[in-house]
Amino acid sequence: MGMGVDSRSQMAKRAAEEIQSGMVVNLGIGIPSLVPNHLSAETMVMFHAENGITGMGPSPAKGEEDENLCNAGGFPVTLNSGGSYCDSSIAFGMIRKGRVDITILGSLQVSQNGDLANWIVPGKKVPGMGGAMELAQKAKKVIVVMNHCDKHGNPKIVTSCSLPLTSSSCVNLIVTDLAVFQVTGEGLLLTELFAPYNMKDVVNKTGCEFKISQNVRSIPY
Repeated sequence: MGMGVDSRSQMAKRAAEEIQSGMVVNLGIGIPSLVPNHLSAETMVMFHAENGITGMGPSPAKGEEDENLCNAGGFPVTLNSGGSYCDSSIAFGMIRKGRVDITILGSLQVSQNGDLANWIVPGKKVPGMGGAMELAQKAKKVIVVMNHCDKHGNPKIVTSCSLPLTSSSCVNLIVTDLAVFQVTGEGLLLTELFAPYNMKDVVNKTGCEFKISQNVRSIPY
């Protein structure tokens, strides 16, 4: 089952709460690209793209696209005042040096230990791995936003990933259309629920055990 526009926006809005002024933030394609829509005008952030942009701005208005300016997914973007360009090797050097404060990524699976599998389904063609491995290993905080289950209804939060790993023990926070989990040294901790879902919904659709915070935040639809 796919996600509705409201559900995608809700997840992006929750992920945006983790961003503070002064941060360098890398966004994956898909739901993560919606995160800037939920930042206040007062939040000063430098968005980084591994194809060589720091200070990436919002999507341009239709008809005002620059064919030479796009994000790592190939979609047209703008450049904020003070932004800069570099080649891809410098952009990856920034990642590997630990200059990225937060990366927000989509995923195919996440394990209870924070293992990430988001780059390939065996047998399917993909254009390449991109910067996922570097970002997962070197960003100071890794946030995953994804549907709680795949299109077949199978849990995407699992005891152990069955798909090839992008990186192990790297995820700090998981935001799905049902709930929010922190990844701790003792496994997953559910801290928030999205309305109209309840704890039974989450238990039934999660493929591993998890702990529940004493103070679970309820996020209205």
